[in-house]
Amino acid sequence: MCAAEEEGRGAGEQGGGGEESPLPPRPPAPRLPLSPAPLLSWWDANRADLPWRRTGDPYAIWIAEVMLQQTQIAAVIPYYERWLARFPTVEALAAASLDEVLKQWEGLGYYSRARHLHAAARRIVADHGGRLPDTLAGLLQLPGVGRYTAGAVASIAYGVRAPVLDGNVIRVLSRLFDVADDVTRPETRARLWTLAEALVPAERPGDYNQALMELGQVICVPQRPRCLLCPLRDDCLARQRGTQLERPVRPPRRRTPHYDVVAAIIWRDGRPAAAGHFLIAQRPHEGLLGGLWEFPGGKVEPGETRPEALRREIAEELALAIAPGDFLVEVAHAYTHFRITLHAFHAAYTGGEPQHLGVADHAWVTLAGVERYAFAVTDRKIIQALRGLFAASALPSD
Repeated sequence: MCAAEEEGRGAGEQGGGGEESPLPPRPPAPRLPLSPAPLLSWWDANRADLPWRRTGDPYAIWIAEVMLQQTQIAAVIPYYERWLARFPTVEALAAASLDEVLKQWEGLGYYSRARHLHAAARRIVADHGGRLPDTLAGLLQLPGVGRYTAGAVASIAYGVRAPVLDGNVIRVLSRLFDVADDVTRPETRARLWTLAEALVPAERPGDYNQALMELGQVICVPQRPRCLLCPLRDDCLARQRGTQLERPVRPPRRRTPHYDVVAAIIWRDGRPAAAGHFLIAQRPHEGLLGGLWEFPGGKVEPGETRPEALRREIAEELALAIAPGDFLVEVAHAYTHFRITLHAFHAAYTGGEPQHLGVADHAWVTLAGVERYAFAVTDRKIIQALRGLFAASALPSD
């Protein structure tokens, strides 16, 4: 039986004289600092065996911490192992081209992380002799490194007493201290950072931070927290008050906007062919999916047909004239703040010289040569549809 059920039962019952029983006083917040011993003992007995926990290399730890941001552990493991096989050192990453880096990251999402890793590696080689800075201040000077990443790398790799605050830690602290304020507000986030910093011990700060994050992953989970197994249960204020499922407090979710999007497979010779050349474009290096390659296109504006949208987008981005043709495939995809339905069409190239008006680069490629380019998930599905189309057309007829 969870504490919430125990406290909910009997609340508001009346005594024998018909008078309302006084409510018990609310439990006080736990005093800081809390002893790190219960959490560290739990960690020593239950820690998951993960590849980045088998190394003390600051570079490998940094790569893992960046990959793990907003990404499931199971998805990260193969990418982490492939990444270190391809870029085993900071110097190897710095020497690679951005296209190589994006190709290695392809499919993991949030591609700004890969661009920042590449830029930071070059900074580390140029300014720090190939060694990651060992202070919070030094780490925070690197491209793409914020307070969480700096705290994680500093504490885990270098033993610096520095806090971390990710989604799991926010949930644990919100329950431990029964934080009743919206955790997305800057003042609440600042309070959580202060609490996180007060908890980190001088001894084993990296283990403590990892234990706090893992506690949020496997015990202090969003919907059904396993309170009776939690090493912090005796200090948890939300457990004592029965408010576990109300923490953390977040604003109501807004309706996610949806957009219709079109993309063109532009055939240079005018018609689809298994060995034919089609045009791909590289997105601008900044912004969503920056630096990735795609089949050019864009959003359908109100009042436009999809072929009209294709002609307009290709003219605006590449100054090319095309003749939209047969429909190929529809792809639905959800990003963090919006959803799209992408409609891909074959199109014939009819005129103009490619200009980079809304793209960073372009290339004419075949299906056999497309693998060297990094694409987002939606465009990968277009490539799969093309392969399926030509595989089916190559089958012998009965």
